[in-house]
Amino acid sequence: MKILVALKRVADPDNANKVRIAAGGEKVDTGNLEWKLNPFDEYALEAALRLTEDGKAPKQRTGEVVAVTLGPKEVETLLRSALATGADRAVRIEATDEQLDGHLVALALKKVVEEEKPDLILMGKQAVDGDTNQVGQILAELLDYPMATFAATIEEEAAGLRVSREVDGGVAIVRVKLPALVTVDLRIVSPTSVYSLKTDRAFKYNDGVRFAPLPAIMQAKKKKLDVKALADLVGNATLRARYRKFAPPPERRAGKKVADVADLVNKLSNEAKVI
Repeated sequence: MKILVALKRVADPDNANKVRIAAGGEKVDTGNLEWKLNPFDEYALEAALRLTEDGKAPKQRTGEVVAVTLGPKEVETLLRSALATGADRAVRIEATDEQLDGHLVALALKKVVEEEKPDLILMGKQAVDGDTNQVGQILAELLDYPMATFAATIEEEAAGLRVSREVDGGVAIVRVKLPALVTVDLRIVSPTSVYSLKTDRAFKYNDGVRFAPLPAIMQAKKKKLDVKALADLVGNATLRARYRKFAPPPERRAGKKVADVADLVNKLSNEAKVI
């Protein structure tokens, strides 16, 4: 199975306190931010590796995993990290965040899919910076591929994939034929969430994503990483969505002590406007 995994660089969500708004509110000042792979995309990469191996022999890849991202040259560090983890090749589409919105990202990925012809596209359910949750759906529509969103488990079958989806009120189980697109949720990296045809169903993975050993990190420097121009993939396509202004959330007001229940009800009704 050939799998294309879409990755995105995001500001480390654990350092949200470092976010600063540039003067005038036109953009977020990224100077103090630390970058990492979008966590849900990391989960998608782990799922792709599990689907292209026998869990008992993870060093022997039985398929191909291609990692692709859009961003400036600095994101190649994160792509090399994906290669060290187990991806076979990588593609970087030269672009800045200001040049992109969900539709443009989907258009660019569509072109890469048409060139690579993967059996499966995996990506995180959403990016933790914009939280738009739209690129996967747009891409599936552009490709006219079957899609399963918010995947908690994936099992490879002879005719395709069996996917359990997290939905309101429980789990929905669907089967999709390949080629297909699947977006994953955080439960996808549980020990029994993903199985290829080669992995025994009694086998259990370690919980979470795998980490690259030093030899794999060194080998990743020699793996192929192609660079493509955004204009070559999307032509003269323009942004459909723009951020007009950024503003920090209002400061939280100090709490107030109340004398009794009647005073509490009065303040809730007349000041907080919740009754």
